[in-house]
Amino acid sequence: MADHHDHDHYKEFDDERVTSPMQAFSTSAVGTGAVVALVGLLVVFGLPLLLLG
Repeated sequence: MADHHDHDHYKEFDDERVTSPMQAFSTSAVGTGAVVALVGLLVVFGLPLLLLG
């Protein structure tokens, strides 16, 4: 029988593949997330206040 298992294909520590939910992020990604969150809060809370006034 031939061995069809390629053990070198799956590396235990492969730096190119990231499967963890917490990946490294940059300062610009944090800034973008903060701006998106701020706009979302303004839409959720600011728009109803403008419509009531």
